[in-house]
Amino acid sequence: MEMEVSLDELPSALLATIMTKLDIASICSLASTSSTFRSCAKHILSFLPTFHLLDIAPSGELLRPLLPPNRSLKSLKVDCGRLDDSAIPVLLKPSLHELCLHNCADFSGKLLSEIGTRCKDLRSLYLGSVAENRGRAIHINDLEELLSSCSQLEALILMFDVSLFLRHNFARVWASASEKLTSLEIGYISAVTVTELLSPNLGSHQSLNHVQSSVLPRIQKLCLSVDYITDAMVGTISKGLPLLTHLDLRDAPLIEPRVTFDLTNAGLQQINQLGRLKHLSLVRSQEFLITYFRRVNDLGLLLMADKCANMESICLGGFCRVTDTGFKTILHSCSRLCKFKVTYGTHLTDLVFHDISATSLTLTHVSLRWCNLLTNHAVYSLASNKELKALDLRDCRSLGDEALRAIGSLPKLKMLLLDGSDITDAGLSYLRPSVINSLLVLSLRGCKRLTDKCITVLFDGCGMLELRELDLSNLPSLSDNGVLLLAKSRIHFSELRMRQCPLIGDTSIMALASMKGDEAGWHGSSLRLLDLYNCGGITPLAFRWLKKPYFPRLKWLGVTGSVNRDMVDALATSRPFLHVACHGEELGADPYDISDGLYTHDYDEVDEFEQWLLEADVNSEDEEMGDAENNEVLAV
Repeated sequence: MEMEVSLDELPSALLATIMTKLDIASICSLASTSSTFRSCAKHILSFLPTFHLLDIAPSGELLRPLLPPNRSLKSLKVDCGRLDDSAIPVLLKPSLHELCLHNCADFSGKLLSEIGTRCKDLRSLYLGSVAENRGRAIHINDLEELLSSCSQLEALILMFDVSLFLRHNFARVWASASEKLTSLEIGYISAVTVTELLSPNLGSHQSLNHVQSSVLPRIQKLCLSVDYITDAMVGTISKGLPLLTHLDLRDAPLIEPRVTFDLTNAGLQQINQLGRLKHLSLVRSQEFLITYFRRVNDLGLLLMADKCANMESICLGGFCRVTDTGFKTILHSCSRLCKFKVTYGTHLTDLVFHDISATSLTLTHVSLRWCNLLTNHAVYSLASNKELKALDLRDCRSLGDEALRAIGSLPKLKMLLLDGSDITDAGLSYLRPSVINSLLVLSLRGCKRLTDKCITVLFDGCGMLELRELDLSNLPSLSDNGVLLLAKSRIHFSELRMRQCPLIGDTSIMALASMKGDEAGWHGSSLRLLDLYNCGGITPLAFRWLKKPYFPRLKWLGVTGSVNRDMVDALATSRPFLHVACHGEELGADPYDISDGLYTHDYDEVDEFEQWLLEADVNSEDEEMGDAENNEVLAV
């Protein structure tokens, strides 16, 4: 008679070897199942080389046992949304080569100096939102300690407003930065400060004819958000950074720029003088003001195109005076171009892509958002690139079913964004033969002609698909019946957005909460993000289905706070690792940013991670939810 051996009876060394192959969330999930696994997890946390925990924002109390002394730890990534300076000794390990700390709003500038003191061997550093909740400047000495002490630093990302630093001596302290620094990204910095930082300085004991190089001469990748993209700034960047291969500049003017604080044809001509750039992004954001690069026209792009032979990626946003001539010149001058993105191309028409099949281009990523003059003919031309993996046609409102027919011939398409287009349920059938099987991301937001039938057309009888992110927001005819069909499809979505759908109600939430993973039985919804903001049929009843054990993996939830404020607050309290947004904000980061890491999402399942962290009964966690429900019944 064969004896059954449970997994936790295996030798501890074998268990440890297996668990080291898992990520932190999976290790903790496994640890919650038995004392043997818990003991093994505690042991391996002391020698794991990587610790990545970005799904939730742990408190200091919960983080400490997960980060014991560990001389082998090389890479640490944590969401610090619930941490402050008191967590510095826990987070900063001398052995680290990579440190990535998101949402550091409650830290002070001391975080920077302590990194310099404690983590001298860092190669890569990411800091997000430092001191944003403190409302005061960060002392420049903190930055100087970081830059001077981390002599091995190769990549530095400061995703916050560096004007928090006192401007005095800001440029000088960068002279002590690592000589190995090749990549620099800054969340916000003024154009004047960039120019001061990168301007060559005259040596005090040298002739006036000798000019020192930039303080950051080895930089190859530079990504900056500034107040204004100016001729002076791009000229300084081009002259001061001779090894630059990746330039990403974004501005968001508060007022219409004057000519001395703007980009013109002359400035555009200065970009890429050495012809080394492979990636270029110039974007004027409409965040604060409807504004464009009004002083750049076709001539500017024609002058720049002479040096673009090596370009692999180009993103141009807000060039309202550039016509087909300018855009076409770029396409025909860049034989190596793989990624092409234009936003607010108000004069871009189908003619840009008319003869693209005659070129040697192999485009893999194309984004043409807010290019309102495009029609189905442009998509037919683009579809000659059978290697296309990402196609963003949001807000191109003249596109219809004939565009879908062309898209249906793209067998490698991973991401398709069609927001606001004029497509119908029947047109979506063109995606069935091959495209639907390869898609990871599909957005149909604001396609007003779609109804519940679109779910049947897309998913009925398709079997298990790879699709992970679906946006059905702002579809006035989408109802609970459509969501029931979606739930029956058993597709393992990780993100589902259905905001602004007036016919979506409680039945939809019940259906999603009860989704089956396979024939073996119920495994709970796989959703990590669910946006139901301003769905007309949502009542307090639905909040019962948002409690545990339903939606065990959910990390982001969008609802309308006015449905019942007490219920929303109680839900947030009972599930502290769930981000509940109730003011209409978009959930998470920009879900459709076409980046190099687009298709490397981690879809690991995290069933019992929160249970392990909280170490509490579901019943006790739900007491406040129960009180809120009782209050609601009494009110009725």
